[in-house]
Amino acid sequence: MQRIRFSPRAGWAQKCEAIGFAFHTLDGETYWDESVAYAFTAEQIDTLEAAMNTLHALCLEAVDFIIRHRRYAQLRLSPRAIALIEHAWNAREPSLYGRFDFSWNGEGPPKLLEYNADTPTALYEAAVVQWQWLQDVAPDKDQFNAIHERLIERWSELRVQGRVPEHFIMTSVPSAEDRGTALYLREVAEQAGLRTEYLAIDDIGFNGKHFVDRHNRRIEGLFKLYPWEWMSEEPFAAHLLSAAPCLVEPAWKMLLSNKGVLAILWELFPGHPNLLPAFFDNRFGNAPHAVKPLLSREGANVRLVDGPRSEAAPGPYDGPVVYQALARLPCFDGAYPVLGGWMVGDTAAGLGIREDATAITRDTSRFVPHFFHPEPRACSTP
Repeated sequence: MQRIRFSPRAGWAQKCEAIGFAFHTLDGETYWDESVAYAFTAEQIDTLEAAMNTLHALCLEAVDFIIRHRRYAQLRLSPRAIALIEHAWNAREPSLYGRFDFSWNGEGPPKLLEYNADTPTALYEAAVVQWQWLQDVAPDKDQFNAIHERLIERWSELRVQGRVPEHFIMTSVPSAEDRGTALYLREVAEQAGLRTEYLAIDDIGFNGKHFVDRHNRRIEGLFKLYPWEWMSEEPFAAHLLSAAPCLVEPAWKMLLSNKGVLAILWELFPGHPNLLPAFFDNRFGNAPHAVKPLLSREGANVRLVDGPRSEAAPGPYDGPVVYQALARLPCFDGAYPVLGGWMVGDTAAGLGIREDATAITRDTSRFVPHFFHPEPRACSTP
């Protein structure tokens, strides 16, 4: 794994905007950074892909364990959230996508930091933008990136199963990245043959029996880019079970987006090479560890402890935490990359990399592309 400098393409911003990537610059700061890229070997990509598929299977086992043994109290879940989770799991409501975050320098096993299983972003830049960059800059190289194709396949599978989100909703005041992610997933769904409508969450109504859109049409299925921990506490959430729309992501994803699952994974699979020791109480003392709120996002309120030294990110998340052994991100020229492994359905589909100037990846991180060197093909003898 290497960090390599590149000259940005001439007119790179216009090239990004031409494919609908308008948020390449945020608040005057570069978000899409093609002045560098990370290079991997084919063997390293195989290692990462295998870790993703293994961890996804372990996560599904953890969901089943939590529900069967009713381990909800440690995750601080409300009775309404529990009812929604159990209904969705027992109905086998399907998942669309998720993103594992890893600390890895290309050697040894990748270490799981967390699973962004409910509302992961940085999707369009991973699926489309970095692929365009590769074709322009290094067409002789390859990229761990079948995200777009797998999303079309997954939406098609859901359509065949009769689980078709017809509406796409999100927060009423979305960020540019949130909006870009939702619009991209809507576009991919339409490529798979779905008919969709885009809604803000404030556009949803309830007529006493069904959820309806702004045209008073029944909402039978929807994709949401709105965190379940918020949605389950909205006043209208009391009707989610009775009205029973098909929701993507399903409510059981609440168990995986909650960082308490890191402690349960370690309890179930202690010593697994891709997991870090994690607990609901501090068993590390001053040994290196991270303190993470159960529901924080984008590094907010995360604290890294290494003996008397401590590094913390500000944020609005108070309350219960999980303690996880510290796997510091590698540092390349003062940049700390976190590897985002994208799952689509139950299959590893690609890689996206964000890097920050600090060891805690925050909402100010930059997205950088990657590639790997294809294995040489054997020459046939005439």
